[in-house]
Amino acid sequence: MDFSLTPEQQQIGETARRFAAEKLAPGYISREQERRIAPSLVREMGAVGLIGVDLPEAFGGLGADGVTAGLVVEGIAGADLGVAYVQLLGSLMGSILARHGPSEIASDVVPRICRGETLVALGLTEPRGGSDAANLQLKARRDNEGYVLDGEKTSISMIEQAESIVIFARTGEADAGARGVTAFHVPLDLPGISRSSFNDVGSKIVGRGSVFFQDVKVPDEWRIGGEGEGFRTVMQGFDYSRALIGLQVLAPARASLEETWQYVTARQAFGHPLARYQGVTEPLAEAETLLTAARLLCYRTLWLRDQGMPHTSEAAMCKWWAPKTAFQTIHRCLLTHGHSGYTMDLPHQQRLRDVMGLQIGDGTEQIQKMIIAREKIGRVAVPY
Repeated sequence: MDFSLTPEQQQIGETARRFAAEKLAPGYISREQERRIAPSLVREMGAVGLIGVDLPEAFGGLGADGVTAGLVVEGIAGADLGVAYVQLLGSLMGSILARHGPSEIASDVVPRICRGETLVALGLTEPRGGSDAANLQLKARRDNEGYVLDGEKTSISMIEQAESIVIFARTGEADAGARGVTAFHVPLDLPGISRSSFNDVGSKIVGRGSVFFQDVKVPDEWRIGGEGEGFRTVMQGFDYSRALIGLQVLAPARASLEETWQYVTARQAFGHPLARYQGVTEPLAEAETLLTAARLLCYRTLWLRDQGMPHTSEAAMCKWWAPKTAFQTIHRCLLTHGHSGYTMDLPHQQRLRDVMGLQIGDGTEQIQKMIIAREKIGRVAVPY
């Protein structure tokens, strides 16, 4: 197997890491107090080609592959996991609009995503159950001019900063399941739309919350794909985003681990560096092994996608194992730093809180394991 990167991939990965080190890392802790990502920062990332690298060149992207997109997400997230949501949502929502969206919307919105001029949120989760994603209650009923939306979406990332949202609503009967779900691109400044925000433990600059629809009129031209085809559209994207999320959480864990290796080498105890003691270095060596393995799994998943090969099971493995491994690694690093690691002055506590949210979002550990079992032995593994 060839694990090498092309010169172009190496170059864009280095661009992302350099941007992160110079523009993001110095403000990581202080940026949390702002509870938002500065629009100027998003536009700056767009200007240097760090958003939507995998989107078609006709829409302003670079036409690169998924592995390249992973390198960018990993590079940005190493300095600030929250900022890397821009790349994650840019790739996921840009791809949905470019592939399935109406041509007028795609030609307008996707290039603006790539330039860092707009953010598009994903509206799938609802209050009655995030894991049962096909059991939607938000309704899109037909009228003479298109559709009318009524209901609520919740746990929406970037909901305060996004200008529009791709939402999934029920157009069929309640017992139709995934077959009755239709997707729409909806501007968030329409009459009848309101938003609320959550006070989350971590990822505070992302701004998660709910969006409410009350008699919101949307024309046929805003529908993405055919009626009843929305759920299949987003599920295909999740196999991709789950591998990117794996790299998104592993990058800050890698940063904490590198800082901890330096710390145990410099810190003295009983007349020797902490690194002299196996009780200190063995957990770090274990973390080094697990991070390396998880990272390879994520890139293998992206490679499979790029080759047009099945990767649903591998994507689910990325989504449950990488966040768990990242959280455990950062926790170990925090404890190894002792009381200094427990302060708000070092970034370990913030990385720990930021990573924790992605043990939930985009599918919990239990859901991912159910997907893996279903891919292995069929629908007998799916509960009824």
